[in-house]
Parts: sequence; structure tokens; C-alpha cells
Amino acid sequence: MTKELQEFIEVNRDARELKRGVSVQMYLEGYKHREIKDILGVGSGYISKWTKIYVEQGLEGLLLGYQGKSGYLSEMENQAINKWLQSKNYWNLVELQEYIEDEYNIVFESKQSYYAIFEKAGISWKKTQKHNPKGDLTIIQKKKTKLQNG
Repeated sequence: MTKELQEFIEVNRDARELKRGVSVQMYLEGYKHREIKDILGVGSGYISKWTKIYVEQGLEGLLLGYQGKSGYLSEMENQAINKWLQSKNYWNLVELQEYIEDEYNIVFESKQSYYAIFEKAGISWKKTQKHNPKGDLTIIQKKKTKLQNG
């Protein structure tokens, strides 16, 4: 059992699950409760609880119970939206909202969901303008002239 526990610890990215696994591993390797408490900063009850759960349920018992709720969009739908966004020269929040409503009949309650879609596509939601307002050539030329003349 300790080999699979070691693999669990090596690949685990959740700090809570990792701490559970390490405390169980240390106990099974012969560490005393006080040593584990000092190293991991956990209580004796924590060590006993997770060791008992591991013995009864195996690695599954060390996993977090809540994994979040599934999203409204499937992975394929997310990929299609991402592809659609990548094909565009500029991005607009309202346009994204309308696209998702028309194509998938989904309207998110929060704009944060749309911002997350932009982020998944590697697009900052703040870049939803056709042109950079600071990219006005006349303003740039005036600043260059001003800087050159001192």
C-alpha cells in the first residue's frame, strides 16, 4: 500500500490531499504522532482520522469529497468557442454573450463566466476594443516630437 501512497503524494497537486497522504505515509513508516505534528503542523486526531480512513477506503478516502459542479458547456463546446474566438481579429463581450446564447442557448448570470472563457482562449477580456486608443499615430507623433525637442 505504501508504494501507491508514494505515487499519490508525488502526483498530487492539492495541498489538503497531499497533507493527508504525507501524514498517513509518515505514520505507516513508523513516525510518532508528535514528530508528524511538529513537521506537518497537524493534530494527533488528524493523523489518526486520515490513517483510519486510508486503511478502510484506500487512496479514494484521502481525496476531497467536493469536486465542484460541472459547467454548463461541455469540453467540445468550450473548444468550439475557443476556436471561434481565435478566428476573430478583435473581441467584444456582448458579441461573445450573443454567440453563446445563439449557439448553445446559455446565458450566464455573471460576466465572470464570459471573462473565464476569454481567459481560457488566452485573451484578456480588457482587450475588447477594435483598436488600441493609445495607438493613435497623430498622438504618438506629437509625443515623439515633444520628446525630441525636449
